[in-house]
Amino acid sequence: MMKLLLRCLFSPRLYRIYGQGPGEGIYEPKRTEKVADKIISVVHTIANIGMYTSPIICMYIYKRGFFSWEEINFLAYLFGSISLSYLVRAFGRASNPTYVEFINTLDRPVEDRKAYFESLRKYDFEFNVWPATFTMPPTSSSSWFENKPFSKCANPDLPYYHRVTIQLLAYIASHTFALRLIYPGTIGIIQNMLWIPLFEGRTYLVDTFNGKRAKILTADRNTIDTMFVDNRLDSSKGKTLVICCEGNTGFYEIGIMTTPIKAGYSTLGWNHPGFGGSTGLPFPRQEQHAIDAVVQYAINELEFEVQNIVMYGWSIGGYPAAWAAVNYPDIKGLILDASFDDLLPLAWNQMPVSWTLLVKEVVRSFVDLNISELLNKYSGPVQLVRRTEDEVICLRPGQLSTNRGNNLLINLLEKRHPYILEGDIMEKVKACTALSDQQRIVLSRENIPDDKKKILQLISKYLRDFRSTHCTLLPEDIFDACMDSINNSK
Repeated sequence: MMKLLLRCLFSPRLYRIYGQGPGEGIYEPKRTEKVADKIISVVHTIANIGMYTSPIICMYIYKRGFFSWEEINFLAYLFGSISLSYLVRAFGRASNPTYVEFINTLDRPVEDRKAYFESLRKYDFEFNVWPATFTMPPTSSSSWFENKPFSKCANPDLPYYHRVTIQLLAYIASHTFALRLIYPGTIGIIQNMLWIPLFEGRTYLVDTFNGKRAKILTADRNTIDTMFVDNRLDSSKGKTLVICCEGNTGFYEIGIMTTPIKAGYSTLGWNHPGFGGSTGLPFPRQEQHAIDAVVQYAINELEFEVQNIVMYGWSIGGYPAAWAAVNYPDIKGLILDASFDDLLPLAWNQMPVSWTLLVKEVVRSFVDLNISELLNKYSGPVQLVRRTEDEVICLRPGQLSTNRGNNLLINLLEKRHPYILEGDIMEKVKACTALSDQQRIVLSRENIPDDKKKILQLISKYLRDFRSTHCTLLPEDIFDACMDSINNSK
């Protein structure tokens, strides 16, 4: 019993046992475990708040002359109570047959790797103790050196003292609040607010589609939380794997992966570094390591051919999707939904004009998400989906002509059809791109010059409109239409 108590002392929380039937399977802790767990959770919350307010707390303690004997006795009593809570929780777990069965499954020797992970996937528990299913060889470069200050400069024409000041401020901003403004999904309070929807979404994927969760260890030693739904035996489309890349507040549990699943495709979802069960932060280099590991997992562990993989990126997820397409040029195709050409114009649009130089330094030196630049390096099939009511990537809400997806399309056309789109014809391209699909259909039926007809044909080849706002899930019929275009382009 003592050995079991020690194993349960710092063991993970168990949330659910799958396969128990609809509405069943939620783990029910005994009263002792439940009460102790609540006390420990409150202590963790206070400790996190204390960590962020530590400078103020330390200053207060210093001014008071450090601790008195009474305060030291109180702290000793407090730490003793917390330790007792851990012991009580361990006792509650050790006396619960369901939890004991789980901990035995987690700790058992791995003789058959496949059988071990299958038995582990019966449970939903704290992901930080989940064993790695797939591991990438470690990289020799450090993430700090990739993001160190003064390694890049976005404003080289400024005087030295001005330039260095902005570089230093940009480094501080990007490593404190700026990255979290770009990726709100990394903010702890948002993840806490979404805990129940994420848990229910994960349960839905596992119970309804037999989803298989896995942890991937990247080259920079981050861990990536993934979910795979295999439709190879259930659909003729299942031999194609769609890898989904979520937006800046998107998680695979409540994100875009249900669209390709319901359309019949095998689907692999993953969470950005710092999102959900994934560790790290979504700086571009960490994003690249993450999607590289996900693709390698799909090829080597899930056994999909590169030629049968489609990258599907929504919003800011267009960046890792496009990066994967460039670095795996033999993939079947690339779908970018509600995405943009470059982060900088969107960032400038949201921030005060007086911050222009700082915003440029932050983006270009630390979070340079230039999807158009990547797309120029990929020659395979591409499909773009534009939301006509998009309120996020339009510089002026409600004005389709300011949608940055237009710039993504124009840059793609310039790269792939330079001889057709030369001279003053680019003004016609911009005018036609600003039209909705219905307006372009009406225009194509009129008596228009041949060059304008050609422009409309090229736009229709790469772009389709979806009358929706930014965050609505893409319907299956539009996704299928994108896939048909990709299949027919081969």
